[in-house]
Amino acid sequence: MFELTGLGGLLLFALDIWALVSIINSPASTGTKVIWSLVVIFLPLIGFIAWLFAGPRSARA
Repeated sequence: MFELTGLGGLLLFALDIWALVSIINSPASTGTKVIWSLVVIFLPLIGFIAWLFAGPRSARA
C-alpha cells in the first residue's frame, strides 16, 4: 500500500489546498468546480495530478 506521511503528506496537503483554491477561483461552471473539488478531496495524489494536467485554470486578473 502506498502511503504518504510526514513531509510528503504535508507537501501533498499543501498542493491539494492550492488546487482547491485554484478550482474555486476558476471561471468554470459550478458543476465542473464541484466535480474537480471532489476528485481532489477523495483522491489526493491522483486527483492533484489529473487537475494539474486537465483541470480548470484559475482566472487571471
